[in-house]
Amino acid sequence: MLKYDKITPEGTRDLMFEECAAQNAVVGILRGIFEGRGYREVMTPGFEFYDVFSTNSMYYPQESMYKFIDNRGRILTLRPDSTIPIARMTATKLRGCGLPIRLYYAQRVFRNQPELKGKLGELMQMGMELIGLSTFESDAEIISAAAEALAACSGRRFRLELGHVGIFNRLMSELDATPDEKVRIHGHIVAKNYAALDDDLERLPQSQTAAILRELPRLFGGAEALDAAGRLFGGYDSGLMDMLGYLRRVYGILEELGLGNQAIIDFGLVNQAEYYSSLVLKGYIESNGEAVLSGGRYDSLFKDFGEDLPAIGFAMQVDSLAEGLAKAEAGAPSQAGASEAPAAASAGNGKLRVALTKGRLEKDVVRMLADAGYDVSNLLEKGRKLLLPIPGTNIEVVLVKAADVITYVEHGVCDVGVVGKDTIAEHGGVFYEIMDLRAGICRFVLAAPKGRDFYGGYGTKKIATKYPNVAGNWFESKGMDVQIIKIEGSVELAPLMELADGIVDIVETGVTLKENGLEVIEEIRPLSARLIVNVASMKIKKKGIDMLAASLQQVLGRGGRP
Repeated sequence: MLKYDKITPEGTRDLMFEECAAQNAVVGILRGIFEGRGYREVMTPGFEFYDVFSTNSMYYPQESMYKFIDNRGRILTLRPDSTIPIARMTATKLRGCGLPIRLYYAQRVFRNQPELKGKLGELMQMGMELIGLSTFESDAEIISAAAEALAACSGRRFRLELGHVGIFNRLMSELDATPDEKVRIHGHIVAKNYAALDDDLERLPQSQTAAILRELPRLFGGAEALDAAGRLFGGYDSGLMDMLGYLRRVYGILEELGLGNQAIIDFGLVNQAEYYSSLVLKGYIESNGEAVLSGGRYDSLFKDFGEDLPAIGFAMQVDSLAEGLAKAEAGAPSQAGASEAPAAASAGNGKLRVALTKGRLEKDVVRMLADAGYDVSNLLEKGRKLLLPIPGTNIEVVLVKAADVITYVEHGVCDVGVVGKDTIAEHGGVFYEIMDLRAGICRFVLAAPKGRDFYGGYGTKKIATKYPNVAGNWFESKGMDVQIIKIEGSVELAPLMELADGIVDIVETGVTLKENGLEVIEEIRPLSARLIVNVASMKIKKKGIDMLAASLQQVLGRGGRP
């Protein structure tokens, strides 16, 4: 019997000497800032009843929680979040206390990470909660504290991002669309998927609401984003303009602190539009590909626990901050050799790293870069090199397999990636999908032996595919129960060998299907190459990313498609 007594569970790790020292240093820095502002420490249990989080399952779905049963048969969960338990504690233990209440915490949260993407399932968090005030001054207090904390942990190499979900919620309430259409539009705005957003809005009745929503994810930057929003919102209604004016006042706080260059406004910051009520904020540092700070105003959360209290706060990821601090103290990492694996490099070295899928898509994109005026000589004469600079620019191209493009971009090792929509649909991930490059055009289809009634008869159909997630989600949307068999090689062979009744696969011309006696039953979705961007890089390296995207867009505008 195999014993798991010498390894740690997936998503966990042992912390050694320097790592412990770095974490303790971050905790000490943040504790000093929080207590210096009059906040007092609290701790909640490491596990809670599942019911505490069930009303917020949209953001903490049950599959992301570690659950177990107590001796009375009740469902418990390891704490996946700190704010919700603190709301429970405040509503029950601090009822009747004088307001406002200023709390901070330093404790671990636990989130199940089923995919092996190197993400931790045990995270150290520190955060502040200001409960009982709903004023501009309370928002200013939290924003200034967030800026001070980020600056102290990053040496001012950070970005603090501000948004207002009230603007999005107001627009969505006026949009003439079905609930399902609104869900899709919300997802497109969160992912900055401009092409998909345009397509969905084009199908709806045209209005100023739809026009504003189309531009919302594109509105991010400094004070110029506020000015552009003012022009776009003009004549809509006073409520929208009032929210914009409030966001402008909040942005002014950071300018007064001398942090205008570190502040960024993003009107597409709406990923938790139901959880937060108005102001939202995110924080990024150069050495990490994900947000290290997140928070906002959540004036409705306490109603879940029988109280009606306004509140605002933020949480910081101590692990990520400690890693960045350790890197800063160790000095900049050495450059990886041209033939070394790109994982050894860091996207925080001032370069703009572009992950590119090797093979046919690589050739198409290199042609686009050449048409855009870039010197692609190194890409054409690469030999076995995997890390290739573009002469005369600060851009480096990293050649990797398709699924690894997403991994490198998610982790921030690369800032930008070019990958097929098929890979995105199958693997998912957290990134921005900002452009359809109209390269590698093909489609996902359901195919079966010619002349066979695929939907006829009874019993569970067997489907062979290289894309089990895509196939499973599509059949689920049709309310059809199927048995999916994952195939790594030529999937067309499965029906011929009676392993499957049909296949879900990528088709370009359909010749291979025809030669193997198969025909398309239904088209699932069109596919093409997409330009994806790391979330933190979009904030920290916006100018360089915008320039690259604009040059590719010019090629597409001239009809220069691969």
